[in-house]
Amino acid sequence: MSSVFKALSDPTRRRVLQLLRQGPMSAGDISDRFDVSKPTMSAHFAVLKEADLVHAEKAGKSVIYHLKLSVLEEALLGFVHSFGLGADTPEPDEESAK
Repeated sequence: MSSVFKALSDPTRRRVLQLLRQGPMSAGDISDRFDVSKPTMSAHFAVLKEADLVHAEKAGKSVIYHLKLSVLEEALLGFVHSFGLGADTPEPDEESAK
């Protein structure tokens, strides 16, 4: 879970994930939307892949990135549950009724 939050800690990586919500995109198309060098974007992609938030596939000379939303959902649910929140937590009224 820590690798997911490391990936989400950077605004550029969060923006990449937002772009990928619209559908798969090539690394070049994503990079064109940011005012940073290609090596910097490559480092951002590496962090996102390490956190398993994106899937990369080769398409000729391009790399196409896909969002793995289920991984993000699982990490966020795990985070919420670590604070005792969520559907599995009894309501305070239920606890006092026991």
